[in-house]
Amino acid sequence: MLSTVGILGSFLAILATVHSAPVDGGADSLIHNIVFKNQCSHNVWLASSTTWDNTPLPAHGGLLTPGETFTITVVDQWQGRFWGRTECDFEHKNMTTNTACSTGDCGSGEEYCGYISGRPPASLAEFTFNGWNNLDFYDVSLVDGYNLPISIQPHTKVPNWGNPYSCGSPTVEKDINLICPGPLQIRDHDGNVVGCESACSAFGLPQYCCSGPDSTPQTCHPSKYSKLFKSACPFCYSYAYDDATSIFTCRGDYTVQFC
Repeated sequence: MLSTVGILGSFLAILATVHSAPVDGGADSLIHNIVFKNQCSHNVWLASSTTWDNTPLPAHGGLLTPGETFTITVVDQWQGRFWGRTECDFEHKNMTTNTACSTGDCGSGEEYCGYISGRPPASLAEFTFNGWNNLDFYDVSLVDGYNLPISIQPHTKVPNWGNPYSCGSPTVEKDINLICPGPLQIRDHDGNVVGCESACSAFGLPQYCCSGPDSTPQTCHPSKYSKLFKSACPFCYSYAYDDATSIFTCRGDYTVQFC
């Protein structure tokens, strides 16, 4: 499956000319604070991964109890993704699948992911700091499926400039687990739907994965499944080439909120 972090890097120059707008305020720092807030009624285990040309973040918080916040500091040019994991037990991980969480596991059963992107499904918050024109590029992605409501809120307060992608707040507005089609459902050991796979993960077909003969924007189009994700989050990535309505620019610090 195509990584939305990789896609983001590939389209920076093109989309910057479409979505970027002047940003004011004290946001020229060489570091950026990202505040993670758990507004869910259950525990969430924070995870992050970085691209191969970036230094991984040091091992960090992990568990966020309901109402808890945690702040991570990143430097300019850092590029990577964050997500929340659910129903984790790192002391009694599944040795067969090498997992410790019902959704969003690192794929290693470990608390810290490093360079590992995590196992779908997971709702992603993706960032590239100080990219083209000194702007931060960010998005909420459901290309890897959905497991938690998530939003990105920039701290910079600036005029809109008539551009909704300038310092906007992409937000998953619905609990997709409640409307997830049967073939995409991920259930926990109690039978509860805890995640909704992407069609690519569920079926592995080129038309859903934007691969092989369907590997270009001209040949890969939204499916009925990606349209369901888009209806729940109109400004989120719903499939690999959903760039035009999904990438935001700003500068400064951010809050990533779960639920």
